[in-house]
Amino acid sequence: MVNLTIDGIQVSVPEGSTILQAAKEVGVKIPTLCYHPDQAVKANCRVCVCEVEGSRLLQAACAQPVMEGMVVKTRTPKVIEARKTILELILAHHPQDCLNCIRNGNCELQDLANEYFIRDNPFTLKVRGLEKDYSTPSIFRDPDKCVLCRRCIDACSVVQSVNALGLESRGVHSMVVPTMGGDLMDSPCVMCGQCVHACPVGAIGEVEEIDKLLAAIADPDKIVVTQIAPAVRTAIGEEVGMKTGDMPMEVFVAGLRQIGFDHVLHTNFTADLTILEEGNELLKRLKEGGTLPMFTSCSPGWINFCETFYPDLLDNLSTCKSPQQMFGSLVKTYWADKMGIDPARIYSVSIMPCTAKKFEASRPEMNASGYQDVDLVLTTREIGRLFRMSGIDFDKLAASSFDSWMGAYTGAAVIFGASGGVMEAALRTVYEVVTGQTLENVNFEVTRGITGVKEAEVDLSGTKVKVAIANGLSNARKLMDQVRAGESPYHFIEIMACPGGCIGGGGQPITKVNAKRVERIESIYVEDENCAIRKSHENPEVKTLYDEFLHEPLGHKSHELLHTHYHAKNKKYL
Repeated sequence: MVNLTIDGIQVSVPEGSTILQAAKEVGVKIPTLCYHPDQAVKANCRVCVCEVEGSRLLQAACAQPVMEGMVVKTRTPKVIEARKTILELILAHHPQDCLNCIRNGNCELQDLANEYFIRDNPFTLKVRGLEKDYSTPSIFRDPDKCVLCRRCIDACSVVQSVNALGLESRGVHSMVVPTMGGDLMDSPCVMCGQCVHACPVGAIGEVEEIDKLLAAIADPDKIVVTQIAPAVRTAIGEEVGMKTGDMPMEVFVAGLRQIGFDHVLHTNFTADLTILEEGNELLKRLKEGGTLPMFTSCSPGWINFCETFYPDLLDNLSTCKSPQQMFGSLVKTYWADKMGIDPARIYSVSIMPCTAKKFEASRPEMNASGYQDVDLVLTTREIGRLFRMSGIDFDKLAASSFDSWMGAYTGAAVIFGASGGVMEAALRTVYEVVTGQTLENVNFEVTRGITGVKEAEVDLSGTKVKVAIANGLSNARKLMDQVRAGESPYHFIEIMACPGGCIGGGGQPITKVNAKRVERIESIYVEDENCAIRKSHENPEVKTLYDEFLHEPLGHKSHELLHTHYHAKNKKYL
């Protein structure tokens, strides 16, 4: 242990700790901007400078290792003045349009400017006037707002191994730009949105489409129907001042009706349906010698990744559409028919934790209903903004139930939102289908957690099935390289593009720490435990769907509406 003094407080910390880490131990707050707790130290911004006795220069607390007997001062006039000057210099090159910014009220630079009383900047404002990049349907870039913290580059290259963003030029001419030249759509970007979580300001964000929803609600010829993804409920409370997981589902539904949705349904319904289709597809491949291992296909960021980096392994992908797209095709066919509604009038809106879902809905493959299956995708953050704009008081809101048909779901569908959840849900059903026996303990603990790669072996009446689970695309790459080399021992692999799964999706409330993702996962499993039905094949509305419309898993109608094929993107990448 190393002993030092910070602002007169003695503290002992492990050797190799930084001043910033030591300060946290004793409750001393040191401001940061480029620092990210789950990334490598960069020490770019210098906002965290402090005085170290015996040192002529101020030291960056995020990078300076502690030493025995070190005396640190974090609040001296010299330190305060240095931090203010650094912030003023950053702001001198930053657009002063906070009221128009997607991160207004949730911006780390804005918070620091307020904390350090930046009022009259002595430096002349010199904004570059760079063009905004709206080339993708999911994510936009505003390079003028970039503070060169490089956190987005780390998220993209280290966490996701995509390398869609890089640094161009040096010194005052430095810029974060899409790699391979051109705009973001030309890069290997998979639109997962992890860069959005990493960015401390509004230099990267989701493409907002709230106005499209409001226009649809105001149109008397449109019937606006929404679906809610399983990971949204656990995080939406964070957007309206509640703790993670504290928003009751029925109150959430009531809030959506207040906004103006005509019908509120649930993506969990088609999550259960996905298990029936995907589970039977796996069994068919096992029995008939199909391409193995089979990869899950629920995560559109992962699909983009596979199409870009591993097009030779596309046959390994399940042909199942994601639950979002299964819902979209059914709501304008099966549901429309049951409700007696002209599908041309249906405006299908999905509420997703994922920025890549916006791209997925726009894919040309996603029109099996004869229309664009999903008309609009809103992120959890966008719905949070709508709730705040609508002035809804959730403490006084009376609970409301989901609409009938495509609103029922099981605990197996709920856990789709967590890494390992799709695998666990599939195993609950596949076990009973294969063995003909009731699975008494439905909790497959081995599939759970935020560990990057997990593996397990399941005995299905003498047939040993080896499975693997990866969350975060750098972890997915490890499994993919193994498959490409012909060295994979697995039969079934679940991959989620985002750390922690959909609960950490690019459209969720902004968080830069994995601890928050763990909290959301815990909330999901509590909800699963409280469900009366916890196996997808026992969902009564899914049973009715097969009886009345689809007839059987992998049947003709299922293939027409619920399955698809993906294609190589042929993009250049590093």
